[in-house]
Amino acid sequence: MKLVHAAYEPAGADSRPALLALHGWGANALDLLGLAPYLPGLMMVCPQGPIDVPDAPANAHGWYPRNPGTPPADAAIDAGVSAVAQFIDEAAPRYGLGERKIALLGFSQGGVIAYGLALRHPERFAALIAISTWLPDSIADSITVTPALARLPILIQHGRSDDLIEIGRARAAAERLRALNLNPVFRDYDCAHQITAEGLRDIGRFISEHTGA
Repeated sequence: MKLVHAAYEPAGADSRPALLALHGWGANALDLLGLAPYLPGLMMVCPQGPIDVPDAPANAHGWYPRNPGTPPADAAIDAGVSAVAQFIDEAAPRYGLGERKIALLGFSQGGVIAYGLALRHPERFAALIAISTWLPDSIADSITVTPALARLPILIQHGRSDDLIEIGRARAAAERLRALNLNPVFRDYDCAHQITAEGLRDIGRFISEHTGA
């Protein structure tokens, strides 16, 4: 597998649903693995972004280059989406992903990649969770509403005090998806750019409802 990754495989995981979790800018494969104990009934796989974050501590990674004040290049986002799609194909034999229901979760920059992957290939996933993130026009404009996408459960979470990605961008994503006759669930929380205990409970319920975990 080309991407470094971390995994959590609970006892008796052979038939359990999987959660594929994509970290944000400046984090790594271990960043979201700490959610695993709070999401019982799931196997968890966390790939690491292929981009090294410049001028940052060791083991800080991203999915596409980030230049404050400059929108990311569409091609760079697409490259990150393609990297995760290839990772899933490569990881499928090792983790039995072809036989499992897969929920896709992305936080911040990882949420952009999750949007790109799940909205373009909804048949691969049982649910999409986008946290503290935004939906680029290049991804939204490329959406074709197929029966598989119409059935895809989508949960959007955001902090009302997020000072990195303003909550209005998350609301705009939800409205853009609703304009396509999709039905995302939107939840906001009294927090900044983070996952709260309340948000984690909502994630657990959402995944359980749509994967049977």
